[in-house]
Amino acid sequence: MSADTAASTRAPEPPPRPGARRRVLGRVLGRLGASLGRAWLALAVYATVRAAGVVCVAVGAWRIGKHPRNQLGHYWDGLWYVGIAQHGYGTDRPSVTHPGLTFSDLAFFPLYPGLIRAVTGVVPLSPVTAGLLIAWTTAGLAAWGIHAVGERLYGRRVALMLVVLWGLLPHAVIESMGYTESLLTALAAWSLYALLTRRWVWAGALALCAGATRPNGLAVAAAVCVCAAAEIWRHRGHTSWRVWAGAALAPLGWLGYAGWVGVRRGTWRGYLDVQDNWGTYLDFGVSGFHTARALIMGNGPLPHYIALVVISASLISLGCLALRPPPLPLVVYTLALVFVALASSNYFASKPRFLLPAFPLLIPAALAMAKARPGAAVLAGGALAGLSCLYGAYLLTNAPSPV
Repeated sequence: MSADTAASTRAPEPPPRPGARRRVLGRVLGRLGASLGRAWLALAVYATVRAAGVVCVAVGAWRIGKHPRNQLGHYWDGLWYVGIAQHGYGTDRPSVTHPGLTFSDLAFFPLYPGLIRAVTGVVPLSPVTAGLLIAWTTAGLAAWGIHAVGERLYGRRVALMLVVLWGLLPHAVIESMGYTESLLTALAAWSLYALLTRRWVWAGALALCAGATRPNGLAVAAAVCVCAAAEIWRHRGHTSWRVWAGAALAPLGWLGYAGWVGVRRGTWRGYLDVQDNWGTYLDFGVSGFHTARALIMGNGPLPHYIALVVISASLISLGCLALRPPPLPLVVYTLALVFVALASSNYFASKPRFLLPAFPLLIPAALAMAKARPGAAVLAGGALAGLSCLYGAYLLTNAPSPV
């Protein structure tokens, strides 16, 4: 019998059984459950320190006659996100403090206000409450993702320290606010984890969402695309389609929104013009250098000095990372975030917030704390907790400038 005849008489392959998909889903849920089980201590500590931070904010808000919910969810940038969720885009406001500048809500990317609108469409919550619910949920997902990355690379003890340090940063109160840093960090951490575990399509899809969350979400797409290029170069002609798909998906969120703003403004520079009108443009750190020099030579508000300390610590940590570099996805992501934060003009007090998603910068400190004696680690953590909680309350009740 010829091969063609045998092929024609072979019984057709049976369709996949209905239970096969359930088994695959069961394995996925099992892996997630196991990961969550290993991360429960880190998540519990993280939730405790962030709850303490929220309590401090609430006490400070009540002391000045403000409602804690509004201070956390309807303050500074939170006003813009809630406005977009309620009314869509189209609000322009002339700057009171910077004559000649016009602030447009087109500077704010759509995923977070879109989620607020989706939640309020199915659950009877106000936009402010929905925004806080999303921020707190994504902060937990971010902490879980940071633990997953840290555990895979350095083990559970370092992963625990990494999560705790992220929750104890001076500006960690932003993780509990109606801002987008928690959402971006969650998407970034799990995209990086997908890259580390070679799940290219998931990495690209999460990077797409990160790019639709914040301008610096493009750092996640950069990590995916650079790693995909390295993979393609390493396996010339024998690269899986998933690598190409992940790389193609990754920048679409950022490019899609920037392109939409360009069409709406009638110029390819539409999004860049919006940022220019906010006073944000690429000056390669010139304005930041002048601000830092003025702070060293004279006086300035407390948030500027804290920002100077955070930036200095970040640069020192970056140097430590260079001595023992993590895998390529984390290197590209961190370098891109640091560049965007420090090379853009103005808003010096906000630069620690821009660096908040750069959790790999905490790896050297996490490694050191993991090797320290338990008593020393607890003492350092307690000091950081006190600083984070008190400074967070100060930022939302007494700070002279927005973060």
